[in-house]
Amino acid sequence: MSRWYVYVLRCRDKSLYTGISTDVLARLEKHNAGKGAAYTRSRMPVTLVWSKACKTESAARKREAEIKRWKKAEKEAFISGTFVV
Repeated sequence: MSRWYVYVLRCRDKSLYTGISTDVLARLEKHNAGKGAAYTRSRMPVTLVWSKACKTESAARKREAEIKRWKKAEKEAFISGTFVV
């Protein structure tokens, strides 16, 4: 049984990208090799700024969707630990 993770990347242009994966480090390598999401391809390199394990793929997808709905300022506060959901 694979463990799913939600992760947030910071792109070269300081934007944030949120995704899910069963292997965050391998996924980070794919993003930086230009084989990840189209969004990150033109914003490489990207760095991992946050990740968290979820119990199920469904839980990871729900958390990803929640984070993607936030404004950038909320995401920045969340990453820094000053925004609690």
